Amino acid sequence: MRVTVTAGDPLSTTTDLLALALWEDEALASPLADLIEPGDWTGKSKQTLLLYPRGVCPARRALLIGLGKRSSPDLDLVREVAAIATQRARELNVRQFAFALPVVPDQTPETIAAAITEGSLLGGYRFLEYKSNLKPEERHEVDELNLLAPDDAVEEATRGVARGGAVARGANLARDLANLPPNELTPARLAERARELATAFDLPITVLGPAEMREQGFGGILAVGQGSVNEPRLIAIDYGAQYTDAPTICLVGKGMTFDSGGISIKPAENMDAMKMDMSGAAAVLGALHAIAELRLPLHVVALIGAAENMPSGLAYRPGDILKTLSGKTIEVLNTDAEGRIVLADVLTYAQRYNPSAIIDLATLTGAISVALGPHAIGLFTNDDALAQRLLRAGETAGERAWQLPLWRPYREMVKSEIADVRNATGRQGGAITAAAFLNAFVGDYPWVHLDIAGTAWTDSKPKAYQPKGATGVGVRLLLQALRDWAQA
Repeated sequence: MRVTVTAGDPLSTTTDLLALALWEDEALASPLADLIEPGDWTGKSKQTLLLYPRGVCPARRALLIGLGKRSSPDLDLVREVAAIATQRARELNVRQFAFALPVVPDQTPETIAAAITEGSLLGGYRFLEYKSNLKPEERHEVDELNLLAPDDAVEEATRGVARGGAVARGANLARDLANLPPNELTPARLAERARELATAFDLPITVLGPAEMREQGFGGILAVGQGSVNEPRLIAIDYGAQYTDAPTICLVGKGMTFDSGGISIKPAENMDAMKMDMSGAAAVLGALHAIAELRLPLHVVALIGAAENMPSGLAYRPGDILKTLSGKTIEVLNTDAEGRIVLADVLTYAQRYNPSAIIDLATLTGAISVALGPHAIGLFTNDDALAQRLLRAGETAGERAWQLPLWRPYREMVKSEIADVRNATGRQGGAITAAAFLNAFVGDYPWVHLDIAGTAWTDSKPKAYQPKGATGVGVRLLLQALRDWAQA
């Protein structure tokens, strides 16, 4: 869907559908107000009312959507309202609709336009790649959204559309990748997708296969992937190396394209959802797409450890001891705690870039879902200043994170009696001890770990712009944090 900005009076605009977002205390101007019966409209949050003007204004239809109380402005609500408008436009089988830029307290036309664009593109997302024999109306998509802004706000709103569009396209790319079935998205094919992205933006990319990783000593990734016929890959894409005065930021993604649990096999129920165990990698690629589209003046390196965790006669076992890229050894107690083993190698590899920050995203633990549910990302760090950047960005972007401790007693829990660290410590503090394990492989570099296991997939529809399935979580948070960093 294209999003454009034009100046104009909404009630004088010719369109198949005019969307108007209104506050509870905001009066609707005539002649549309004359079409509403008393009590039919209050403006409460996300309330909708469809009107047929029948010539009283040029629009064929008018959709009123409530913003709620003006005293509680919320950009995430603006995203949801925009998603509702887009979905209703699709249901009405229109090709083009207009959305009047609302006034939101404490927000600029740029930030409001960015939120509307994000919400519209995220809300219009559907994954239909494997649906056959759909009727034309079932495949119908809206072609264009025309954002109507006052004359003096067009330039700002246009910047917001460019930003919001790039972020949404990145998040939808991440959704696409995580929604793909595991027979289609193997580690090798994930590397191919990464190469396509790198080629599109003319970025250097390195892909290491098993032979190269064996030669260099990637003992973690190789062990996790050795039970599968689909061999592992290490993917590195380098963006913005020409920005020599800018900080270098490594984005690290867990790329388990399917996780059966290995020898410590998972229960059969819901194992199909383990195609989304590469959501961290998907978020890194989605974020990089948006970074490149927006040309952020930063040096960003995207790093992905991609593997498939399967049981076979070649699979790694509980009791094995692995030597990682760092030289540290891991005692394997549970082969279903594989993501942290893969990330151990990738976090070590990231240090070759001497980064100002390392940020990893991983569907790492079920324990984080128990702790925080589906509404917050678990955040762990060795650098509180870096953590605060991401926490603030999450609030703005609508992808909230919550910081959990990494105190010394937790770090002591991952020590092994026969190796340097062990990959499982039992049920208590599971998300924290998983992060403590990763902390052993980041050295002294500022680092944040984002456990997205509770937020990367949804079987419900928690927000209007979030359909069931992969959420693309992390992309919007990262983009907000990196934009803020570039402007600092």
